[in-house]
Amino acid sequence: MKVVAFNGSPNREGNTFQALRTVADELAKQGIEVEICHIGHEAIRGCQACRGCVKNKNQKCIHEDGVNEWIQKMIAADGILFGAPVHYADIGGTMKSFLDRAFFVSSANGNLFRHKVGAGIVAARRAGGVFAMDQLNHYITYSEMVVPTANYWNVAYGLKKGDASLDLEGMQIMRMLGKNMAWVMKLVEHGEGVIDKPMPEDKVYFNMVR
Repeated sequence: MKVVAFNGSPNREGNTFQALRTVADELAKQGIEVEICHIGHEAIRGCQACRGCVKNKNQKCIHEDGVNEWIQKMIAADGILFGAPVHYADIGGTMKSFLDRAFFVSSANGNLFRHKVGAGIVAARRAGGVFAMDQLNHYITYSEMVVPTANYWNVAYGLKKGDASLDLEGMQIMRMLGKNMAWVMKLVEHGEGVIDKPMPEDKVYFNMVR
């Protein structure tokens, strides 16, 4: 089994990475391969609402940059981790641009991430962590992914590089998330072919203004 993790911080090995690495170490102990992709320093344009991915149905955004490569990694993975720093009580703009496009492509192509195990984690200096985590969960739950939990919100605190490792509760949260994620992934794997998955339904759209 494999997990692909995305570091949405502009700092390659800052506190967001430290949190992701802690989760990844627990997954590795359970024999699960983890690849961490650093995307927070990339120039990722936002979704243009052109609906090209809807028209083409090719599991790709029409804009040729790293997003399409990362989408393919997500499709191939059994589990997905999203790590983001907190900027003004929300996830950073680069991470949001990536998620908007990746999940639009997923939705346009039959919900590509459905029933994959997925979780979000955030690193904050002081406040806004729960808001940012909630933002990540919007993407995950909208896509019918399976969400593992920890023993508190998935937030680690720190300002300077390495500070998150001093947040003992935060690091415990990340360890518990890794353990629980490995367990859930194994449940999903062993349930394949044994318990029938619920059939998807065509999405119903209802506009309040008519």
